Amino acid sequence: MKDNQAKYDKYQNPLIERYASAEMCSNFSDKRKYSTWRRLWVALAETEKGLGLDIISDEQIQEMRKFEDDVNFDVANEYERKMKHEVMAHIHAYASQCPKARPIIHLGATSAYVMDNADLIMMRDGMKILQKALVNVIYALSSFAKRYANLPTLGFTHFQPAQLTTVGKRACLWVQDFILDLDDLEQRIDGLKFRGVKGTTGTQQSFMALFNQDEEKVKKLDELVTQKMGFNEAFPVTGQTYTRKVDTQALFVLAGIAQSAHKFANDIRLLQSLREIEEPFEEEQVGSSAMPYKRNPMRCERVTALARYVICNALNPAFTAASQWLERTLDDSANRRISIPEAFLATDAILNIVLNVSSGLVVYPKVIENRIRQELPFMVTEEILMAAVSAGGDRQVLHKRIQEHAMESIRLVKEEGKENDLLERIAKDTSFSILKGKLRERFANPEILVGRAPGQVHEFLKDIVKPILAKHKDLLGQVGDIRV
Repeated sequence: MKDNQAKYDKYQNPLIERYASAEMCSNFSDKRKYSTWRRLWVALAETEKGLGLDIISDEQIQEMRKFEDDVNFDVANEYERKMKHEVMAHIHAYASQCPKARPIIHLGATSAYVMDNADLIMMRDGMKILQKALVNVIYALSSFAKRYANLPTLGFTHFQPAQLTTVGKRACLWVQDFILDLDDLEQRIDGLKFRGVKGTTGTQQSFMALFNQDEEKVKKLDELVTQKMGFNEAFPVTGQTYTRKVDTQALFVLAGIAQSAHKFANDIRLLQSLREIEEPFEEEQVGSSAMPYKRNPMRCERVTALARYVICNALNPAFTAASQWLERTLDDSANRRISIPEAFLATDAILNIVLNVSSGLVVYPKVIENRIRQELPFMVTEEILMAAVSAGGDRQVLHKRIQEHAMESIRLVKEEGKENDLLERIAKDTSFSILKGKLRERFANPEILVGRAPGQVHEFLKDIVKPILAKHKDLLGQVGDIRV
C-alpha cells in the first residue's frame, strides 16, 4: 500500500498520467530511448565489421544483441551519478552485461551518434502516431459533414448573424484545416533525415582513422547504418549534432495541428453555448459542482488548453536552433529533453480528444431551425431587393425603405421582445406591391438560401477527402478515448 501511495509524494506529469496515449508515452519512454541506443551500437558494430574491421567478432555482436532490450537501469543510474555523463554511463552499463563486446561498444562514435539518431527515430515514429490520429479525425469529421451536408444553419461572421450555410459545410472548414496539417506532417515524415555516422565534429575523422583513411568505406558506413535504422538518407553535413532547425520544423507542424484543433474546439464551444451542437456528455458525467443542470464543453475546453501549450512550446526549439554555437553547445540538451517529448505527448492528447468529440457530436436541428427563423427576415432582404428591382422598382428607394423597416423590427425585437415582423412590414409597404405573392412563402425557405453549400460539401468529400482516406485505409479504426 505504501508503494502505491509513494508516487503521490512527487509531481506527476499530467500529459502522462491523464492525457496522452499509452502508445505515445511508450514511444518517448526511457525503455524505448535506451534500447534504441543499444540498437544503434549494434548497427554500428555490425556495419564496421561488415566493412572489414576485423577487431570486431560475431561473438561480440551476438552478445550485444542479446541485451538490446534488457536495459539494466539501476547500473546505468549508478554510473551516471558518478560520471555525470549519460552516454558513458549507459556504455558502461551495457558493457557490464556484454563483457566480451566491451572493447568495441561505441567504437569511433560520439555521444550524439546515439542521442541524436535516437531522437530522430522517436520523432519519426511519434509523427507516424499523430498521422494515424489525424487520418481518423478527418474520417470522423468528414462523416459528420456528409450526414449534415444539407442542413441549413445560420452562418456567423464576427459572431454576428450572417448568410446561411449548412452544418456540413461548416464541418468541411474543420476538415480542410486538418488535411493541411496532415500534408505538412507527411512531408516532414518523408523528408526527415538521419544524423548518421559523423563523428565528433561531423568530419568523420575517427572513422577515417579506423578504416585507414578509406573515404569510400567511411561513406558506406554512414549509408549502411542509416538504412539499417530505417531512413532513406542522412544529412550530408552535420556538426557534432544534426541541425536543430529540424526540431523547430517538427514542432511547428505540431503547433499547426494545435491551431486547427483549437479552432475546431472553440467553434464547438460557441455552438454548444447556442445549444445547436454539443460534444459528447456521458451518463455519469458532472458538468458543474454547483449547477447540476450544466453540460460544460469540458473536452473542447481541454483541447484549447493543451493547444495553447503546444503553440507556445514551439518557440523552444526555435530559440535552441538560433543559439547553438559553431559545431555544438550543450545548452540544447536539457531543453530538448522536455520540450520535444512533451510537444508530441500534448499533440497526441489533443488529437485523441478531438477524435472523441468529432465521433460523438450531437446536433439539435430544431434549435438550429428556430434560430434561422428568428434571423431569416434579415437574411432575405437582399433577395427581396433584387426581385423588386428586377420587377421595375428603384433600387435606391427600395433599399432605404427596407433599411427603415429593418431598424424598426430590430428595435421591437431588442427592446420589447417581440417577434421579427420585418417581412410583414415590407409586404404592407406599397413600394413593394410589384412583388406578387406572400413574401414569407416566396423568400423564406432556408434550403434555397444556402448557395452551393451542399454541392461544395459533396465535391470536397469526393475530390479531396475520399482519396486521402483511400490512401490511408490501413490507418482507420482508431477510437478517441477519454480517461478523465
